[in-house]
Amino acid sequence: MPSRLTRLALRQVQPGQHLTANGIRFDRLANGDGRYTVEIMVDRERIHRVVGLESSGVTLTQAQGLIDQLRADARRERLALPQRRKVTLGFSQAADDYLQRLTESQGKDLDNKRCYVGHLKPFFGDKPLSKLTAFDLHRYVKQRRGQGVMDATINRELACCSHLLHRAIEWGWIDRAVKVPRLREDNQRLIYLTQGQIERLLDAARKDACWETYPFILIALHTAMRKMEILSIRWANVDLDRRIIHIPHAKAGARDQPITAALADYLRDMRALAPGAVWVFPGDDSASGHRIAIEKPFRRVVAAAGLNPKEVNRHTLRHTAITHLVQSGVDLPTVQRISGHKTLAMVARYAHQSGEHISAAMDRLECRVTQELRRQEKRLAG
Repeated sequence: MPSRLTRLALRQVQPGQHLTANGIRFDRLANGDGRYTVEIMVDRERIHRVVGLESSGVTLTQAQGLIDQLRADARRERLALPQRRKVTLGFSQAADDYLQRLTESQGKDLDNKRCYVGHLKPFFGDKPLSKLTAFDLHRYVKQRRGQGVMDATINRELACCSHLLHRAIEWGWIDRAVKVPRLREDNQRLIYLTQGQIERLLDAARKDACWETYPFILIALHTAMRKMEILSIRWANVDLDRRIIHIPHAKAGARDQPITAALADYLRDMRALAPGAVWVFPGDDSASGHRIAIEKPFRRVVAAAGLNPKEVNRHTLRHTAITHLVQSGVDLPTVQRISGHKTLAMVARYAHQSGEHISAAMDRLECRVTQELRRQEKRLAG
């Protein structure tokens, strides 16, 4: 067989035979037609393409042109990356650069993004950012579900991945990105604590060896603030006279968080015990200067209160505060102002479809309707 791809050599290839050279393969099919394919390595990735059939007008020149185009596209992609980067940007390096840039620009929700990236990086590793596919993302979802992670948590991680990809386009790292899927979250009834459970939890927290657990729980129940919003409170942002805690980096943007009179009194006593302190929850071994985790002592307190640590977590405190606001008859816009939710629809989830507040509402409806019926009956009787 000839070893070079020339027009003469191609004409000599018999049915069932093939000829390969310089990344181009020519197959003579059983019906006498000829098929061109290319297989080359570009940036350490094998690329295989079927160019087409001789009967469709495909020529050797076109096959060679496709190879030139694939290599040119790879060069353009490399040139679109940050300066001095000579290889395709991998996911792990992109994630590190992404967090660094957000830190420098004081991006929002950084602590959570670092946590999400901590799960994304080990899975995607050095996978080229521009080569990320929907199949890769579905494999990630499958792995996380296999680890027992809830769809709501996976959605937060996917949202972080999507934000990374969109910023990568904005920063010129890639030209386009795969569409990141969103899972349908299970809208189960939100778990919240009753008054009796709250009292047991606070009592157990007072007795726990970790002093921070009690004020953490108290602040959460009196404000509906999120975990990191609480742990990152600066005393400089606490205005006890106005009963306001300023949250500069809240999830939905900076806001002034109202607090109860009882909590204001407690914080006043707490500050008196640590004059000159910068953080409400200082963390000597933390780079941020404040405590960043409280999961272990919280689970211990939950168990000591006779509650299920698998059901009651730190966010349950937020659910509890918001649910009790709604059940107390507070209007949803006011609840939204307190909770810091972006939309009323998110607050409406807490208007549970059962409970004493629903029964009381139906009793008020019955009372009004019954009064109206009686007036109608008297009018007809008269």
